[in-house]
Amino acid sequence: MSAPTAPTADGTDGIGGLGGLGDSGEAGEITVHRCTVTVVRCGGWSWGPEPRGLVRHVVDALPELLAEHFAERLAADGPDMEITEALTVTVRPGRTGRYGWSGGASGGGPPVEVHFAPVAMVEVPGDAPADGGGSFEESFAAAPDPWTAPGAAALFAELAERGELDALLALLPDVSVRAYLLALLGVDDTAAARLLAELVRPVLAGSSPAGPHGGAARPGPVEPLPEPLPERLRAVVAGADAADLPRLLADFLASADRAEAVRLARPPADPHAPNTDERPGAAGRSAGASAAAGARTTGEVQVWSALPFLLTGPLARIGYLDAIGPALAGVELAEDAPLFAAALACKVLGETARGWRRAERDGEAAAAFAGLPPPLAEERLADFARRAGPALPVLDGVLALAVCRGHDPADPLLLTGADDGLLLIDAHGMFPIAWTPEATALLPYWHSCGRPPVLLCDGPLPPGTLRELASAGVPFLTAVRPLRGDPVARLPWRTPLWAAEGAAPDIRLAAELPAHTQRCTALVTALVTERRAVPLARDGALERTVTLAAALGLATIAWTLWRDRETPDPLSALARFADLAATVRYERAAVRVRVPMGRRHADLQRGGLLADVPDVAWLGGRTLTFSAG
Repeated sequence: MSAPTAPTADGTDGIGGLGGLGDSGEAGEITVHRCTVTVVRCGGWSWGPEPRGLVRHVVDALPELLAEHFAERLAADGPDMEITEALTVTVRPGRTGRYGWSGGASGGGPPVEVHFAPVAMVEVPGDAPADGGGSFEESFAAAPDPWTAPGAAALFAELAERGELDALLALLPDVSVRAYLLALLGVDDTAAARLLAELVRPVLAGSSPAGPHGGAARPGPVEPLPEPLPERLRAVVAGADAADLPRLLADFLASADRAEAVRLARPPADPHAPNTDERPGAAGRSAGASAAAGARTTGEVQVWSALPFLLTGPLARIGYLDAIGPALAGVELAEDAPLFAAALACKVLGETARGWRRAERDGEAAAAFAGLPPPLAEERLADFARRAGPALPVLDGVLALAVCRGHDPADPLLLTGADDGLLLIDAHGMFPIAWTPEATALLPYWHSCGRPPVLLCDGPLPPGTLRELASAGVPFLTAVRPLRGDPVARLPWRTPLWAAEGAAPDIRLAAELPAHTQRCTALVTALVTERRAVPLARDGALERTVTLAAALGLATIAWTLWRDRETPDPLSALARFADLAATVRYERAAVRVRVPMGRRHADLQRGGLLADVPDVAWLGGRTLTFSAG
């Protein structure tokens, strides 16, 4: 096997002193007597559809590879120089071989003159990063425009356009309603009036606000408006129809004094608080604590698992990814979006030993997904969980509405106990819907799904769960033994089974209950018990939010790839893609994730799960792209 060469400085042919090279070849040649080729597979599940074809491709490319390997010895390179005048080069082409290098001097075409214009030299600043600040192609690209996360008004306007704003507001606790009312005052009075209506209705009616479709009251403690209502406001809304209330309140806010409007949004527990625009999330923030300040803008990093990155596509499809920035911006935490991303990544990485100890490689992968330099500070995650409380129900609501919108009322819902609460799941695909502390808070989601039957799986159910479901008319089946006084009736079945008294449940679902129970138990064990995103947080709200998001992303991956050949399960995606390694490169306008070629990459590509994800909030609005290599 030969490659082109040039005479050496001493006039001999070939190159002496290199093992495996002969010096007896013809002039202008290097003869390789011995060549060993080793093909190494980095990641992936297989050698591809044609392993023998892969070997043929490598052997066919050997001449070109050898030519590149010996190029330094074959070329008589001179010193570096700067071309300041026009230059003309005469090229005498020879016969072109299969791989683009000349196979001889005879038989070529006529000489061709190639003209080069001088290229102006660009001075590199002395403080430029060592790696040039990005790729070669990126150095020619224009600097991207500064990106700012959309405000809460954009999110509420989009929900109103889709006709889902009222349903979302009914799911929000009072603390969230007040927080976003403060954020929208003076920015979008129409949306602010919708929020204010949620607070005014209980005062006018003398009761707590009802949920959608006549469901349960809005979750969380009800914090009434200061009593009495301002006389001017009371005169505006007195006797008003519920449908006209938002419009009347929008007119009131447009003409009201700023301080008066802010006072309405403040909790009654602190009536003497100064009338400022301070948002709940900004309280307690230390100077320079923004996560965006240390975000990665250049460089490359290897991660042991690309699974967190694979969640972005499924979450973007339902609008969840677009809601993160506005939801956090509404409580002045938009710059801390990378901390939310880090918590989300921790849910699909390795298990946390003893419930709190995280492996070093997991912290590095979570930081890479969030665009932060390692190590991942657990204290910062806990602090973010404390400040982000009002924003999390908004994200939970966006997720729940998306799943409820796609639920078939003929399919059952699954209900299981998890972490002193109740986890509601769409049985057909194991898509999570909501995670609430009690059964009454689940009723709005049950109504939105079309009132399907509910299968209660084994798990630590909060006291009174069966009684609350039965009183609401929910048709349920369960193998969980009821407590004394629960209004249930035992069904004729080969194993103990109960349903609500007077209900007519579909007994065919009884055969599916054991399998559903097993899947629910495995899901709770893997994502709730074994993996803790924020182990130091005193409140579990962020833990529940990222668990729902991670489970939905995993369920979407499993549904997309395997629903035609097996029962889709989120844990299948967790097990099969957890060790898919990746190389992550950070650029000014994009973050590029390169995963190994193989069966897994092919499946993801075929399922459309490697599509670009634009405007990622925690990456400063950069686009997340995927490639193979």
